[in-house]
Amino acid sequence: MQREGWPYLLPLLGFATFLAFGASLLIGPAAIGFRETLSALLLGDVEMTAIIVREVRLPRAILGLAIGATLGLAGAALQGFLRNPLAEPGLIGVSASAALGAVLMFYTGLAALFALALPLGGMAGACIGVLLVQALAGRGVSPVTLILAGVAVTSFAGALTSLTLNLAPNPFAALEIVFWLMGSLADRSFEHVWLSLPFMVAGWLLLMSAGRQLDALTLGEDSARTMGFNLGALRHQVVFGTALSVGAATSVAGAIGFVGLVVPHLLRPLVAHRPSALLLASALGGAALTLTADVAVRVLFPGREMKLGVLMALIGAPFFLFLLLRLRRQLP
Repeated sequence: MQREGWPYLLPLLGFATFLAFGASLLIGPAAIGFRETLSALLLGDVEMTAIIVREVRLPRAILGLAIGATLGLAGAALQGFLRNPLAEPGLIGVSASAALGAVLMFYTGLAALFALALPLGGMAGACIGVLLVQALAGRGVSPVTLILAGVAVTSFAGALTSLTLNLAPNPFAALEIVFWLMGSLADRSFEHVWLSLPFMVAGWLLLMSAGRQLDALTLGEDSARTMGFNLGALRHQVVFGTALSVGAATSVAGAIGFVGLVVPHLLRPLVAHRPSALLLASALGGAALTLTADVAVRVLFPGREMKLGVLMALIGAPFFLFLLLRLRRQLP
């Protein structure tokens, strides 16, 4: 088990994701049974039940699955590349830059003119942010320079977001921005799915194809180069894969943190600490966790739904502190 990992991990995670996806379709303010939900999905009636299931719950469940998979996969890839178990997608400035792009859509009023302004602005912000990170990090492959560049871009994007809030034209606009920054999957439609999903899938392909290089990198940079791997190309692959997928996810759901930190760390011992095996496992685990948390926010506060990003922060922050304490005890 230490050498090969747990053989039943992927089937178990797949089954958990399937159950969470089904729960996301079944659970909501409107009491709709299993038969009615299945009939609405397969037959596509025009009754109110079918409209709720197909136009409200289904796109929300698809986005929950895709965004959770994105965050888990990106977290595993970054932790493997940076060789740091505390790394997560927000570390290289993608999340903060995407959030800034979406916030500017609120500030300029474009978000009120057409619904797709938010995801378009978010993805544009993510692209600009990752280009800045790459420019600041230079051509080297040092994880330290990449982290420092990501911290700089994250701080600058956060400052600009705060400035936008400070200069908001009215309190209602500021409140709308704050609520969006909390992160949520509520009120999302298939327009958001069709716009963001292709970018997330493109990011998945880039990150999943980096598995062999990440395995080689565990032996050290010199060993990886000796085996014929181009670490500069690997850095571009991981960074742009994260930018595409996480930027698209943040642009439609707001800031949802800690998934990319918690899930890879929990699953790493079960895959014998192999980065390539951790990628798919973290994608499934992230999808299951995000879908389950999204169901929980509907159940815990049915009258006034808690924001998904708030719940994930309540789960992830204590776990992050636990990781720090455990790492400190391991230091000589």
